[in-house]
Amino acid sequence: MITLRLAHDIRGMSTVAISRPAAALRVTVAVMSSPALAALDAAGLPYRVIRHGPVRSLPEAAAARGVAVPDVVKTIVVRRGEDDHLFVLTPGDRVIAWPKLRALLGVSRLSMPDAAAAKAATGYERGTITPFGSTTAWPVIADERLRGREITLGAGERGVAVAVDADAAVAALGATVADVTEPEPAP
Repeated sequence: MITLRLAHDIRGMSTVAISRPAAALRVTVAVMSSPALAALDAAGLPYRVIRHGPVRSLPEAAAARGVAVPDVVKTIVVRRGEDDHLFVLTPGDRVIAWPKLRALLGVSRLSMPDAAAAKAATGYERGTITPFGSTTAWPVIADERLRGREITLGAGERGVAVAVDADAAVAALGATVADVTEPEPAP
């Protein structure tokens, strides 16, 4: 008889112990276990984990991930009111068009929380934020330009992203799809 035992530690490492009557074998496997990946798994979404080193800009992130800049999706936390936030997913080469977003939401004022408030609202640090596995399931608005493509987005930790079908991700998140962006201003 063979017995398998799996144990996780706080660093995301998993130890697999395989035992049989006369011998024991221990294998350590590095497994990234994060709220983002757990949420993707729970949603049944196929995805590919992309690991890369530190990046200082969106074009660097695109190069490190082997994708075009528009396929690096920015997850932006927007504050609608006291303890009321939402996620806006934008292509990497675009920014939120605030008048369009306010009109869609029927509000006259929106703001972006500071880094500490964004982390408190999502559980993630800026640069790693994703709607998948957020501590609160805030509403999601996805720019219409994401449809029909494979996108990459943060996976909850620096230097890690996931590639996923945008349409499947939008459906899993129950996102509202709308025209809410404009081209990034030229430097």
